[in-house]
Amino acid sequence: MNHQVIDMHVHSNKSDGRESVAEVFAAAAAAGVSTLALTDHDTTSGWPEARELAAKHRIGFVPGIEVTTRARVIDANGQERRFGVHMLAYLPDPNNAALAAALAESVQSREVRLREIVAKIANHFDVSWADVEAELTEGATAGRPAVADALIARGHFINRGEVFEKVLYKGGPYYVPNRGVPETKAAIRLIREAGGVPVIAHPMARGGGPKPGEPFPVDHFEDMIAEGLAGFEVYHRDVAPEVREWLLGLATKHDLVITGSSDYHGATGKPNLLGENTTSPEMLERILDQGQGSVPLLFD
Repeated sequence: MNHQVIDMHVHSNKSDGRESVAEVFAAAAAAGVSTLALTDHDTTSGWPEARELAAKHRIGFVPGIEVTTRARVIDANGQERRFGVHMLAYLPDPNNAALAAALAESVQSREVRLREIVAKIANHFDVSWADVEAELTEGATAGRPAVADALIARGHFINRGEVFEKVLYKGGPYYVPNRGVPETKAAIRLIREAGGVPVIAHPMARGGGPKPGEPFPVDHFEDMIAEGLAGFEVYHRDVAPEVREWLLGLATKHDLVITGSSDYHGATGKPNLLGENTTSPEMLERILDQGQGSVPLLFD
């Protein structure tokens, strides 16, 4: 069998990617990707087109969603902490009523959140909600990258990375949390009940892991596993080596799926390159065995 390049986390402009589904598949073909999962935020709207393009390019297609969730955990000091967790859902049934309702509520909540963020930013930068809307493809799930794009279009910044570093960082003066999204463990159950396979995206990424000397959040991860979490996206450019090693040990202990992905957002969306991290054929097979809600398109 030829070498397989399996990329399980890719975005289009159906959410916050910079490229259309057609452009994503053309780029994937050029990059030698053999199978990809289209995982736009809180939407399945790109799936029908993706299936047609996968057939055209003879690239395997795994239907997916990156589901926005919010975890609530009690820390070692007895304090409740809340933070966002992105959950990749592979092969769920897009017509499952409970999952569809949760996604619709998340999409609506995203817009409410972004309007609050833009109102804060507009106190210091010349930007409006209309500018943000102008950056979104019709029907696309709105996210903070659209706000970044609006600021760039207005000439305030050069690229998304600069905007996130200076304006849209967590805890900053313009930050607003996602409030109307499912709790993480509830989302895992929703995905499983819809026949999908929940894999946590880029766990503890971008410095979100424990500080030196602090313990890893064993209880939090064990709770997610008990609810049906299938695995971890371990091979991702934003997952630190020490976090990766801990996750690999936990995955071995519980016999979980391990994936690797690019988290591609387009050639100008993020520096992430298609196929820069990949998933093994064996792990893809495990996902396919568990996923019962929708049908992939695969080639030998």
